[in-house]
Amino acid sequence: MAEVVEEQQQNSSVDEGGGADEIITEGASVVRGELQEDDAGPPKVDSEVEVLHEKVTKQIIKEGHGQKPSKYATCFLHYKAWAESTLHKFEDTWREQQPLELVIGKEKKEMTGLAIGVNSMKSGERALLHVGWELAYGKEGSFSFPNVPPTSDVLCEVELIGFDESGEGKARGDMTVEERIGAADRKKMDGNALFKEEKLEEAMQQYEMAIAYMGDDFMFQLFGKFRDMALAVKNPCHLNTAACLLMLQRYDEAIAQCSIVLAEDENNVKALFRRGKARSVLGQTDAAREDLLKARKLAPQDKAIARELHLIAEHEKAVYQKQKELYKGLFGPRPEPKPKSRNWLIVIWQWLLSLFYMLFRRKACKDD
Repeated sequence: MAEVVEEQQQNSSVDEGGGADEIITEGASVVRGELQEDDAGPPKVDSEVEVLHEKVTKQIIKEGHGQKPSKYATCFLHYKAWAESTLHKFEDTWREQQPLELVIGKEKKEMTGLAIGVNSMKSGERALLHVGWELAYGKEGSFSFPNVPPTSDVLCEVELIGFDESGEGKARGDMTVEERIGAADRKKMDGNALFKEEKLEEAMQQYEMAIAYMGDDFMFQLFGKFRDMALAVKNPCHLNTAACLLMLQRYDEAIAQCSIVLAEDENNVKALFRRGKARSVLGQTDAAREDLLKARKLAPQDKAIARELHLIAEHEKAVYQKQKELYKGLFGPRPEPKPKSRNWLIVIWQWLLSLFYMLFRRKACKDD
């Protein structure tokens, strides 16, 4: 079996979903927007306010790259939304780990202001939008889900993951199974091309869009050959994302991506290898060894797996030796007792007593 990863210095490989690995040199140091921590309210932004519409303004938090989406482009984004009057957060796709799909020009009425903002953004851009209630949830608000008070202006922190203009305004739900898998596969190939150019941020955005096409709601409906076709696209995207995260030293996230693949394919050698490597770096030695031993059983000739297991063994040997030296210092041999200094007055007194005793005995003997 071909090697899982050829590691010459800091190289990594991209998974094409079959066939031999291709070697990619590590070099990039940025990545897409990650899961956001919960916070008390919208971010404070100092950048210039850009007026997009009478009821929509934008402040850039992080610059993007490339072009902006055109009308009917299918956009994938993460966003948080707050009712400005109460600062109640009513939406957070980062925490749900489910990107929002938005087709420019075909959005829901309450998403009109958000769509105007997204239409002005580049892939990878993060911005804070201020949307008037007229282009959000309106005069009535929303009393179900999400819960938005009446006439509430809305603040949105938005990150545009990327967009697809090949679907001619078709939302995922309107596509056939073949169309969704095909759209995901194109995004995966785009991601692979960017990965080979060491553009990790852009590559991971493409992989995330591909995975968004293969969402859980879609996968649950598939079986047989269609499910196999979908997994042949989805799993390599998770594995390639894990490869990026390893290169970026984001090991917990790499473990999560590999675990998604292993939930579908428990014998996936690349997922076992990359998860084992990430766990090893984090000091999760027993779990790392378990992953790598299973990978070696499936691919006994793979040198990268053997090398990683050897590194774990060497690390454990070094730790044992260090502990041995530490314990030796704490519980080493007992030092020899130092001879006590003699008190000469006591010695002389003892000598005199002995002398008197001898004289007394001698006199007693003569009397007898």
